[in-house]
Amino acid sequence: MGVLVNVPTEWKGGRQVGESGNRLKEQFSRFCPQKVIPLWSHRGHTGNAIVEFGKDYACFGNALNFENHFEAEGYGKRDWEARRFRDPGQEMFGWELEDEGSRKTDKLVGHLASQIEVKTKHAEELESKYNETTSSLEKIMEDKELIIQKYNEDIQKLQQISRGHSQKIIDENQKLRSELDSKMQDLDLKSKQLDDLVQRSDYDRRNLQKEKEKNETKAKYLKMASHEQQRADDNVLKLVEKHQREKQAALDEIIKLEQKLDAKQKLELEIKQLQGKLEVMKHMPGEEDSESKRKIDELNEELQDKLDEMDAMESLHKTLLLKERISNDELQDARKKLIEGLRDIITNGRANIGIKIMGDLDLKSFAGACKHKMSKEDAEVTASILCSKWENEIKNPEWYPFRVIIDDSGKEKEILREDDEKLRELKEEYGEEVCGLVTNALVELNEYNPSGRYSVPELWNFKEKRKATLKEVIQFVLRQWRACKRKR
Repeated sequence: MGVLVNVPTEWKGGRQVGESGNRLKEQFSRFCPQKVIPLWSHRGHTGNAIVEFGKDYACFGNALNFENHFEAEGYGKRDWEARRFRDPGQEMFGWELEDEGSRKTDKLVGHLASQIEVKTKHAEELESKYNETTSSLEKIMEDKELIIQKYNEDIQKLQQISRGHSQKIIDENQKLRSELDSKMQDLDLKSKQLDDLVQRSDYDRRNLQKEKEKNETKAKYLKMASHEQQRADDNVLKLVEKHQREKQAALDEIIKLEQKLDAKQKLELEIKQLQGKLEVMKHMPGEEDSESKRKIDELNEELQDKLDEMDAMESLHKTLLLKERISNDELQDARKKLIEGLRDIITNGRANIGIKIMGDLDLKSFAGACKHKMSKEDAEVTASILCSKWENEIKNPEWYPFRVIIDDSGKEKEILREDDEKLRELKEEYGEEVCGLVTNALVELNEYNPSGRYSVPELWNFKEKRKATLKEVIQFVLRQWRACKRKR
């Protein structure tokens, strides 16, 4: 065991602190100490430490080297006693604590250890001879066991041959007995089958009669259902034809209205011309003779006729406008009825005519667009989040990313703002395709339901990507009806 004194410390946090035991152990690792224990008091680190070495001879040598090192450097025990009450400096002092008696004991222990080593070597030699004798005996016993095992195997083979012969005779007898039992069972089974056939003949006749009656009842109900379906198909066809006639009548009314409007505009032009001529006649210089008065009277009379005709045409125009409004309402009602009907009729997703939800965001399209930038699983999750988020954004009436321009015909037109912050961020983060899906939905909502800002159904021509006319929808419904009729 060794001791360290004058270990550097400092006053910190109201107490003395210094190097830990592990740091000191690393510092003197060349002497292989087992443990370094700093000594502490109520004031903190005392500046002293105990160095523990092992109990064997090698550790004793390390302890001596530890003491010799400090003595050679001038920092041994005598140096410390000479300088402890003066300025000892910053260096540590160290020495061994073992006395002379301990050294003698260690020397005696070393001598005893050498004797034990000699005796151990002799014991190992005896053990080696014992192992050789044991191995020889084991080999003899193994040879004996092999002879006995071979004898037993020969006896077992003879026994197996004998048992096999006996088992073969038993198996043949059992096989013959099984064949006899099987033939007896076949005879019993055939006898039972003959008895069952006799009994079933009457039972099957009764069952066939019942099935026949059931089939006749089912046929009766199916026939009634077929008549009802035929009646419903006829009603659908009549409704479609009625809508077609109403549409044609509305178109004729619109044409008449346009013709009347042209005539009205022409009449207004003629009235303006007559009024201009009349004013010119009134302000012509010269005396008013009978000829001039006659022309003025004729112009006044012609002007009055034109005004009367204008009033009659105005009245007719109002009547036609009212009829047009009624026809338009009927056409809108017909489109609504067709939308409701087509939801039940259309089952093929590849049909050219169908219903499109205007302003709706398609989750599959979002997922397809996101797959270009991420994995399939991440694309589906991201598409679901984006679709939900932008559905809420589109329906928000406070967000209006449109601006008004004047087109070539002089009419006002709303277009999307290219500098809208939300659309620009969406385009930068997820690309053109995702941004295009959102802008298309915005344009559709602004066209079909700008005030409500919610998606609406519309009859749609998917082949030409436009709003379907009533004529196209009616033709499609007729084709569907005829196809169903041929299948029946």
